[in-house]
Amino acid sequence: PVTIPRGPAQRDAEGELSEPVYHRDDPSPVKQALDWTWEKLGDLLGSVVDVVPGGAVGITILVVALVLLIAALWGRLGTPHRETGRTRPGLFEERPRTAAEHRASAGAHAAAGHWSEAVQERMRGLVRSMEERTLLEPRPGRTADEAAEEAGHVLPGHVMELRSAAVTFDEVAYAGRIADEASYRRLRDLDETLRTTAPAPDDSGSGR
Repeated sequence: PVTIPRGPAQRDAEGELSEPVYHRDDPSPVKQALDWTWEKLGDLLGSVVDVVPGGAVGITILVVALVLLIAALWGRLGTPHRETGRTRPGLFEERPRTAAEHRASAGAHAAAGHWSEAVQERMRGLVRSMEERTLLEPRPGRTADEAAEEAGHVLPGHVMELRSAAVTFDEVAYAGRIADEASYRRLRDLDETLRTTAPAPDDSGSGR
């Protein structure tokens, strides 16, 4: 009988099996990589299940609790907006509008339940009204904080309410906080009060 040495026979077999015809049904490299990844993830998940009390049920509870916590924080804080070193925009960003127009816009937003937009428009209406009454000098680029500070000198009896209104505006407009109906009503009531409030007497001529 003819005896074929083991080494050459093995090489011949490997060469034969390396032909493409024997590998047409093999998974693609991408599928092989995905299969390997899922296998490792399965091993990792199995290890976690063994450690976490309650096994798979415990993991499910933890995941649900984490999702609920994230949703609660998102609803409470809103979407954060970063200010990357830029100066804060002015109170009025669009074309000049009258106090009546800002108030009408605020009312429309409030009727639709859009409290954040309603708060911003009502604050703009409040400041524009004071400009129209010549209690404040119109100044482009004025911020809500600056307007509240200047208005406090003219209407000293409402300093705290004005500062609170400016803080509310800033939190909604720049910090991404979500306003509610109570915030809007406070600002609306302040605006209505200031419309009929006389400015403090000018003491610049006293002492003569």
